[in-house]
Amino acid sequence: MRNAGLGSWPERRLRISPDRDAIWFEGTTTSHGEFAVRVRRAAAALESLGVQPGVRVAWTGGNHPSALETLYACGQLGAIWVPVNARLTAPEVQYVLEHSGASVVVHGREHGGLADALHDVVPTWIAAEPAGNDSLPYEDLLAAADPQPRDVPVALEDPCLVMYTSGTTGRPKGAVLTHGNMTWNAVNQAMGMDFTADERTLGLAPLFHIGGLNGTLNPTLMRGGCAVVVRRFDPPETLRVIEEQRVNSFFAVPTMLDAMSRLPEFRTRDLSQLRTIGAAGAPLPLPTLQTWLERGVTMQQAYGMTEAAPGCTVLDSADAVRKVGSAGKPLFFTDVRVVRFDGTDADVDEVGEVVVSGPNVMAGYWDDPQRTAEVLRDGWYHTGDAGSMDDEGFLYIRDRYKDMIISGGENVYPAEVESVMLELPEVQEVAVIGVPDPHWGEVGLAVVVPAPGAAQDGDALRARLRERLAGFKVPKEVRYVAELPKTATGKIRKPDLRHTYVLTEEDA
Repeated sequence: MRNAGLGSWPERRLRISPDRDAIWFEGTTTSHGEFAVRVRRAAAALESLGVQPGVRVAWTGGNHPSALETLYACGQLGAIWVPVNARLTAPEVQYVLEHSGASVVVHGREHGGLADALHDVVPTWIAAEPAGNDSLPYEDLLAAADPQPRDVPVALEDPCLVMYTSGTTGRPKGAVLTHGNMTWNAVNQAMGMDFTADERTLGLAPLFHIGGLNGTLNPTLMRGGCAVVVRRFDPPETLRVIEEQRVNSFFAVPTMLDAMSRLPEFRTRDLSQLRTIGAAGAPLPLPTLQTWLERGVTMQQAYGMTEAAPGCTVLDSADAVRKVGSAGKPLFFTDVRVVRFDGTDADVDEVGEVVVSGPNVMAGYWDDPQRTAEVLRDGWYHTGDAGSMDDEGFLYIRDRYKDMIISGGENVYPAEVESVMLELPEVQEVAVIGVPDPHWGEVGLAVVVPAPGAAQDGDALRARLRERLAGFKVPKEVRYVAELPKTATGKIRKPDLRHTYVLTEEDA
């Protein structure tokens, strides 16, 4: 095949294992052969709408087979897939669509209103399911399309998708993941988590997030297994599906695992086929780990990021208890180092910046050479995370050089939130920091200097923010102060704020 990218995967499975299960969704099972035909139809439908090599096709919604079908269809056309977080507000989505230059958007049934609001931004909207609006019906487009095979030349170095992640300068940045990045990550993950040819993995986390898409799901499809896709996370329903579908593996953030383990039925559900869970997005608490281990399920703590597609390290199941708190060792085709500010390797247990290299590391940020040059240096991606290596080579994430808040597995960058808050007339100055939360791991705290004469109403301020930001980005609490601590140059001293609010509340 001339197509060396993801678009060739369904075709290869069509000739190798057409009768094996590929997708299960809400009671319907699709074989690899049937999936390959649907991908062909999706490619033909998109092509009829003007999608050619290099054209960007956006997708947003709850988990649905159309996400995977359009991803692989773009791969067959040499087009570029742009997943958009379904929780974003219309202004946030507009920025992603305009910045990426998307010309077509496929959306879920909950996003008909979004399509109507942004129709002037992108003229072509397709509804994956009936959405009560004027979007083109996805299934009708596929039914009318010719499922003939195509073999457009696509190289491993060509862009496969652009996934947006919130930026430290207040605007999201689009990580460009090539077909090679996606392929090598799939190989890494399949080896690191011992996926089998008849793997049944649960597509639980959102497919617009890198962990949900590439943690176990895409690697399983490459391996020839089945992706058991659930529309959204519902703890009792998820446990039921795990039992019914004999799920072997899945990726989740710790808050999901904790929520399921607290259910009464957790002790009685048949989890005998569940071999392993990849946990990432936040540190895995020891009680949560032990609860699942008591049910005979291995937990593998992992460390990754959008820019690495996402896999960097994984903690082998044999070391899960002995090295609890560790993110494990580098995946097979990925290298990880901890370096000092001068770029030299840190000593054992010395904290430095975690840097990553390998064929899974992104090509750069979409239309942003400056940010790309800042993080990709001498073949290494500089993560901005602070970590250390022990004497056995196990990585520990200690802190973050960046100010990113990880709340329930969602990345929140204070600069983005602050930028939106400063647009409000009642806010004169603001600093957002992360504070511990027993459920979400971490949540945002906004420390606000109000504008002269403005009411100090934190609930009203948060309500206004919900109109402009996704709910997970809105600070959980607002504190009002007369002034913020600053350096001599006027920079806000966030360490002072953390000392005041985080340490004080922990001590209390």
